[in-house]
Amino acid sequence: MHEEDKRSSNEQPLKEIIDKFIKAYSLEHKMKEYDVIQNWPVLMGKAVAFRTKEISISNKRMRLVIDSSVMREELLFGKQLIIDRVNDYAGFEIINDIWFV
Repeated sequence: MHEEDKRSSNEQPLKEIIDKFIKAYSLEHKMKEYDVIQNWPVLMGKAVAFRTKEISISNKRMRLVIDSSVMREELLFGKQLIIDRVNDYAGFEIINDIWFV
């Protein structure tokens, strides 16, 4: 008898179990925050990603540490565009403000 034949009918695919775990512990928001941070270069491009030294999201506020005062100033002018882009990527309002440091 093969191992597959021994499986019980109540077994679930791993993805389904992980999804249930994430929902049960309300981790969906945190997982999406992590996804946004990991995909920052895709969202903002290589030049911005290169100058971004730290990114964090807490209480719907994104905190960006930018190592160029010129780029920080440019990003400040496009703040709402960045908020919209991040929220569109997330699929819901994950941030409503950005602090540039």
